Amino acid sequence: MNIQNLSREQLQERLAVLNEKYNGYKSLELKLDMSRGKPGADQLELSNDMLDPALLGSFKASNGFDVRNYGILDGIPECKKLFAEIFGVPSDNVIVFGNASLTIMYDYIAQCMIFGAGAEPWAAQSGIKFLCPVPGYDRHFSILEQFGIEMVNIPTDKNGPDMDMIDEIIKDEKVKGIICVPMYSNPSGITYSDETVRRFAALKPAAKDFRVIWDNAYCVHHIEDTHDTLLNIFDAAKEYSSEDFFIEVTSTSKITFPGAGISALAASDENIKAIKSRMTVQTIGYDKINMLRHAAYLKNKAGVDAHMLRHAEILKPKFDAVLSTFKSELSGKGIASWTVPNGGYFISLDVCEGCAKRTVALCKEAGVTLTGAGATYPYGKDPEDKNIRIAPTFPSRDELCKAVEILCLCVEIAAIEKILG
Repeated sequence: MNIQNLSREQLQERLAVLNEKYNGYKSLELKLDMSRGKPGADQLELSNDMLDPALLGSFKASNGFDVRNYGILDGIPECKKLFAEIFGVPSDNVIVFGNASLTIMYDYIAQCMIFGAGAEPWAAQSGIKFLCPVPGYDRHFSILEQFGIEMVNIPTDKNGPDMDMIDEIIKDEKVKGIICVPMYSNPSGITYSDETVRRFAALKPAAKDFRVIWDNAYCVHHIEDTHDTLLNIFDAAKEYSSEDFFIEVTSTSKITFPGAGISALAASDENIKAIKSRMTVQTIGYDKINMLRHAAYLKNKAGVDAHMLRHAEILKPKFDAVLSTFKSELSGKGIASWTVPNGGYFISLDVCEGCAKRTVALCKEAGVTLTGAGATYPYGKDPEDKNIRIAPTFPSRDELCKAVEILCLCVEIAAIEKILG
């Protein structure tokens, strides 16, 4: 039944039926939260063994250093090696930080603002801009907005951002960079194609202090047995001698404990040198006890992959529940489309143009909290008011199924209201 083909009378009758059902849900006074991509309690339980004190042994890193003391600015050797395997770069090109890669990104932007990126500080250059693939990650946009950096929307498709558009825009020397999630992107779940990655590596920006913040947060977060692969950006960059453009980050936030994980950065020799020189003033070093705990528990990339299979066993039924409900309740009605990711933490739902805010508001009234409409665009402004980020991970499966039923109902109500005017 394509809603778009119904007569006005049929739409009004359909809306009356939907509203009756909706009021029934409202009377239940539900409190269901799908607003953020947080691991569920069952996922957090997977890493409890990491808290075993025996993992820390004599508190010595592989080089004999006592992790309880000051020192080792860029991370203990076994942690650098672990992230080097994940990034696909030499250990010397890795720095290990605290629990949040978001902090790394914020701090790196701040460093470029104050000290520059091999040129005049960004703060001294008026009107600087960053490119933002959309829909995208709201926290990226918040960082850029706080520093007063103008954000430029770059549309994306199943292969990644519009690279033709990027090639044209970076002819402006005010454009200082791009911030993006290249694998299982937030919120669409797409992974950039090999061609897209190579075109990133081949970029020729007018700005010599151009940087790409390559937020590879979901690089090991597969859900399906047949999962996506992402071309190594530094391997691609070598062909074009563009390694200095790229700052790659990731973390264990959704691998072990989000509030007590570790994060890491991979970069070129020159960028590593510049960042470490500033770190000597900024910090005495990050939590090496936690680094040792992670290295002892996860061991290596193979250990991480095995651990992530356990996460996938929990997450796949949740993603399947959302996608199957979308298919049964929304397919063929001409009012919604959605992505079907092989990994990551989100599903991107597009409703009828002009209906996202109304859909989210209806859900809120019925006890279902979603990410705010507009959050997936810079400044919180979705120009078509149609994208909603769906985060299936935190609720229990039963709660999730109920929440998605209500969401689908609200999508249809908002669409019919829009058509009826």
